[in-house]
Formats: sequence, C-alpha cells, structure tokens
Amino acid sequence: MYKILSKKINSITGAAFIIAVLGVISRILGVLRDRILAGQFGAGSDLDIYYAAFRIPDLVFNFVVFGAISAAFIPIFSGLLKHDNEGGFAENETAWNFLSNILNVFAMILIVICGLLFVFADPLVKLISPGFSIGQLESTALLTRIMFLSPILLGLSGIIGGVLQSFKRFLVYALAPIMYNLGIIIGALWLVDIFGLIGLAVGVVLGAVMHLMVQLPSVWRLGYKYKALFSLKNKKIKEVFTLMIPRVLGLVAVQVNLIVITIFGSFLAAGTITVFNLANNLQYFPIALVGISFAIAAFPVLSSQYARSDHEGFRKTLSESFRLILFLIIPLSTLFILFRVEIVRIVLGSGKFGLNDVLLTANTLGLFGVSLFAQSLLPLLARAYFARHNTWIPFLVGLFSAMINILLSWLLADSFGVLGLTLAFSFSSVINFLLLFTILRYQVGNIDDRGMLQALFRTMVATTVMVLSVVVLQDLVAKIIIVERGWILLLYLIVLGGIAGVVYVLVSFILKSKELLLLMAHLKLRKEYKSLKIKNEGIDKVE
Repeated sequence: MYKILSKKINSITGAAFIIAVLGVISRILGVLRDRILAGQFGAGSDLDIYYAAFRIPDLVFNFVVFGAISAAFIPIFSGLLKHDNEGGFAENETAWNFLSNILNVFAMILIVICGLLFVFADPLVKLISPGFSIGQLESTALLTRIMFLSPILLGLSGIIGGVLQSFKRFLVYALAPIMYNLGIIIGALWLVDIFGLIGLAVGVVLGAVMHLMVQLPSVWRLGYKYKALFSLKNKKIKEVFTLMIPRVLGLVAVQVNLIVITIFGSFLAAGTITVFNLANNLQYFPIALVGISFAIAAFPVLSSQYARSDHEGFRKTLSESFRLILFLIIPLSTLFILFRVEIVRIVLGSGKFGLNDVLLTANTLGLFGVSLFAQSLLPLLARAYFARHNTWIPFLVGLFSAMINILLSWLLADSFGVLGLTLAFSFSSVINFLLLFTILRYQVGNIDDRGMLQALFRTMVATTVMVLSVVVLQDLVAKIIIVERGWILLLYLIVLGGIAGVVYVLVSFILKSKELLLLMAHLKLRKEYKSLKIKNEGIDKVE
C-alpha cells in the first residue's frame, strides 16, 4: 500500500493534478465536517466555545510552523539533497542530520510555547473571548489546553510533509489533510457521545496524530533514521529562522483579523462566532481553488523574472495572473451571492442547524462574496512583493487593514451582529487589496492597465448576462415546482449553476475574451492554443 502512496511523481502537471484532486477531497471533507458540527450542535454557544478554543492553537501552528516550512525548510532541505545518475537519491547523511536537528529544535520550541500557553490558558481565553460567561470561559480554556497538543503534532508532521515534497512524494503528502479532517469528524460523530464537548477537542488531536502517522512510513522508506541531534547554532537552523520571519510577518494581519472577530463575537448573541466561521469556511473554497492556486503557480515565475531583471516579463506575468483570477472569481462570487441560501441549506441545513441559522449564515456568506475578488487577489499581490524581496509593505498594509477591521467591527457589531463583523472584514480586505495594488503599480509601472480594464469590462458584461439568465430561470422554476430540500434542491443548484457557467463561457467567447482563450491554452483543451499569441494584452506566448 505504502509503495503506491510513496511513488515518486516527477511531472509538475501530474503533481499539481494529484494535489488539486486530493485538495478538493479534503475540502469536501471539511464541508462534511462543518455539516456534522452544525447538525450536532446548531449555531449556539457550544460551537462558539469550540471555535474560540481553536484560535490560539491555530495561531501557534500558523506562526511557528506554517511560516517556517513554506518559506524556509523546504528550499534548505532540498538544497542539501544529492542526486545520483539514475535520477534517484544517493546517500544524504547531511540532509537527514539536518532533518533530525530541525525536528528536535521545533519540537522543543513548540513544547515550550504550548506548555507556557497551557499554563496561562485561562487569561488568554479571557483576552480573546472577553464576552463569554464564566462557564463558557472555563470550557473554552479546557478545550484550548487539550488542543495545544495539535500544534506540536502538526508541526512535526508539517516538516515531514516538507521532506515528502522535496522527494516528490506528493500523493501521501496530500493525504495528510484528509486524515486530519477525518479525525475531527470522528470526534464529532463518536467521541462527543463519550466525552461531551471535550470530544471535539480530542477529535482535533486525533486528526493531528493521523496527519503525522500517515506520512511517517513514507519517510522511513526513503531511508531516514532518526538521530538525537540538537544544535541551535547550526548554520542551516539559523538560516531557517532568518527566512521564516518575513513569512510570519505576512501571516500577522490574517490572524489578527480572526482574533478580532472572536473578541467582538464573544459579546454578541450565541452562535455569532459559529456562523462567522462556517460562512468563512464556505467562502474559502473558491479562494483556495482560484486565488491561492494561481498565486502559487505564479510565484516561482515572478521570482525568476525579478532575479533576471526581466521587469517587462514580471509585469506580463502579474497582469496575466491578475486577469485570470478576476475572470474566474467574479462569476463565482456572484453565484455564491445568488445561491447563498441554497448552498448553506445543502451544506449545513441539518439537525439542530435550523432555518434561522441557515438564513443568517447565508446572509453572512453573501457579504463575504462581495470581497471574494479582493481576498482572491491578495495572495497574488503578496507574492509579487515577496518575489521583489519586499516583505514589509504587505506586513504594514495588512496591519493597517486590520486596524480598519477593528474600528469597523467596533462600530458595526452592536447594530448588525455577525453581519456587521463580516462587513468589517470584507471592507478591510478590499482596502488591503487596493493599497497593495496601488503601491505595487507605482513601483513596477504600467501593468498593462488598458488590457486589465478591457478584461474587467468583458468579465462584468458576461457576468451580468449570466445573472440575468439565472434570475429568469429561477422565476420559471418557481412557477413549476417548489424547491425545498434534499436531492431536488441539490439538482436545482447543479442545473442552474451549470447553465450559468455555460452562459458565462458562451458570452465570454462571443466577446472574444482573451482570458478564456488563455485559460483554454493553460488547460490544454485545444492544441492550437498551445502557442497562442495575444497582442495588445501583455501576453506574448502561452506555453
């Protein structure tokens, strides 16, 4: 079994396909997880406690581990690997020793940090959820203490995953998030019956254990043998810490925004934190599939072009990626707004998650949809700055937008509840985007401004026609049948969503949308587009 899972994948396209497919499966499991949680507990104080308890352990993981692995560990470890003449890997004692050292160093750091936070969990919980009652604070602190095991396990697992990526063992690496979600689902379905609300925290820890265990055998098969090495003075260890700092700074604004939501949400009606998190998880689906995917793909190209001082190429790549994201995310966000109630009813509408919860979550999702374009473009803009070795501007702009979020949350929370918090979050995201884009435009010059405006116009026209067609179809369907729930509702959403997609593509084709042709070329849907040359749009060649 592990021989298959540990198979090496040399093709970038093949690796990307596997990661994408398993990523979609993981996100579907995430949706199933949220449905189970919503059905089991409803939008009430229990899930508010769970999500609040999640916040600090998640913060530790993102700052200490996620920043280090993505920005530092993988490039350094990959640089230490030696290749033999057959394309495999020869003896890599230096790389393996570095791995043992980094595992021990990060294990110590995480144990110390989580141990201290474990001791001071009570005041920390009061800090991030000051509006909770004494009983809620006690429960949140207890769950938080249990969940502090997860950053340690996920930290070690993340480093192991970095090794698998370096060795191009993408299949087992991509399985880890699936196992994590399965652990949480097990907690919600079975452990809650045994331990009560604590079962959710135990499920999170179980998911972290499964995340690690599914990857370990593959690393052992590669020849790794653990050694008790520990040296903070090691040159490569110091290099890891140097490289991870900019990445950590880039994560600050996102984490501050989430903590702000938790703080203000704790003063509002029970279920506020839950509704926000459930809607946020749903809206992140298109962000991950479109915004982050394109940003990750564009990052090495932008970095290479900047390193070669190919400023024209840098601007073309940025413009092309920018337009493709807009071409995909604008219709998607519009459909999210149009079908917000149907989406929430299908995904979350079960058990204790009643009609009022569905409507409130749907309206929250609709407000998120307004800023989906900005949230999807932010990863690309941030990486454009990173490619130019500039980490301070994204950090400072992010902090400024977080301050806007705090101010607006304070002004809107009392009057509008979770909708006010979502509006504040969406508005601050748009401000973040506008500032980053304006400053970058000033630094790099003309990013094919005319072509981008033309692309935006074509996209908006196609989206408008799509919306009109959906509205007409909704009226026709309403006169024929009553769409309530179950398979009829799902079929209704699939059919209307599919028709909307076809209309959007057809109108884009009629308008001769260069983004559609470019997307077809990237997806290799037609061979004649493989070397498509598009003039006056800042794109010379598509390979």
